[in-house]
Amino acid sequence: MKTAPQLSSNVRQEFNARSRPLYYWNLDSGEKSGLVDTQQLGMELSQISDTVHANETLNNSVSAVVLVQFPKCTDDAALDLFEQLVSESWHCIWIALLPEQWQQQERLCGLITHAFFDYHQLPTEYDRLRIIVGHAFGMLALRHQVEAQACPEEEQDQLIGSSPPLQRLKRTIARVANSHSSVLLTGESGTGKELVARAIHRQSPLCSAPFDAINCAALPASLIQAELFGHEKGAYTGANQRMIGRFEACNGGTLFLDEIGDMPAEQQVNLLRVLEQGSLRRIGGSRDIPINVRVIAATHANLEQKIQQGVFREDLFYRLNVVNIEVPPLRERNGDIELLARYFFQRFHIHGQAGPGGFSREAIEAMRHHSWPGNVRELINRVQHAVIMAEGPLIQRQDLGIERRDRKRRRITLETARNEAEIRAINDALHRCHHNVSEAARELGISRVGLYRQMEKHDITPH
Repeated sequence: MKTAPQLSSNVRQEFNARSRPLYYWNLDSGEKSGLVDTQQLGMELSQISDTVHANETLNNSVSAVVLVQFPKCTDDAALDLFEQLVSESWHCIWIALLPEQWQQQERLCGLITHAFFDYHQLPTEYDRLRIIVGHAFGMLALRHQVEAQACPEEEQDQLIGSSPPLQRLKRTIARVANSHSSVLLTGESGTGKELVARAIHRQSPLCSAPFDAINCAALPASLIQAELFGHEKGAYTGANQRMIGRFEACNGGTLFLDEIGDMPAEQQVNLLRVLEQGSLRRIGGSRDIPINVRVIAATHANLEQKIQQGVFREDLFYRLNVVNIEVPPLRERNGDIELLARYFFQRFHIHGQAGPGGFSREAIEAMRHHSWPGNVRELINRVQHAVIMAEGPLIQRQDLGIERRDRKRRRITLETARNEAEIRAINDALHRCHHNVSEAARELGISRVGLYRQMEKHDITPH
């Protein structure tokens, strides 16, 4: 018998350090000849007896490689349970051991294609199986290394997802981060604008300097000036000692001003002066204090409408809106919804305590079809509620509080979908081209006249 090929020292060290086990699960109770022999494989196997045992075992594993032996015919009920388990155990790598003529089982073929790392057709050829398992452990080690580099522990709650809108957002963040320009983040409430601001700061040369966030809508108008710029002792009744404002405390770093559209007009004047002069004066102070702070502002409101209404200063808007980044709503990040839900489930689920082990297929489908008016903030709320309140082994649609009518509400005609796609494409192009219609038309591959016609059709006004 040939000796088992050795994994690289780094992969073996990673496997040993993380105690990542190798499991074997035989779903074919009538088949004994295909059972994997630990001695011939040259690796230690842990047996999984049934679905309940698999749920308990894999939920308590950081990650693992799982060998699954399928019978000659797998019924739909068994595949339903198995698909649910695979979708919950996203941290594991699955390898299928398959009988002859398994390709005739259409649903099993789909499962192997979409959920399994590799497969091996029985009878067992141990030389080949050892190589497959070795590659699987190598992939686990690489996955862990990439995740550790891309998302250190202190950043685990940052921008999660791989949908095209989020990928575009991440590329924009990377480009903007190296400049010192002011940034205006726009988008609906709950989309994660503060996370975007933190990502910009973290990727910028200022990353070792302070980052601070203040919600302009959460403070009374009388306190905003003192909060932002500070005050001297005795500046007014109750000012018993000097207070350093947020700008001064963030000197050399980044200050995030959330809901800037709700800042009172008087404080807009003071903010504009600080941004233009690069210095501030504390309330009751007699000298100007130089500051060097990058300002990132955010709003869910339409500031251009507020300018027309006379409640927001146009000159402050242009000072803040040097770079505009629109944060996409969750409904446009459909590919990220399940990933985010599972991430927040892991955050709120406490291993070892009673509670659901994951999401049912119906719950996943309900989340995919929900319109998410509250965006990621709503998703966090619903998942946390479901983890606490769910009584069954899996979170159901009703545990999330998502009604069936949401699915009906999301049904749209092809014409409506086409119009929405055209509007998004035109608005995105105009934003990227700073509202230069000629450049946007070239990017979209149409004539300038054609773009104007489309803008007129969809009631899009050039700025």
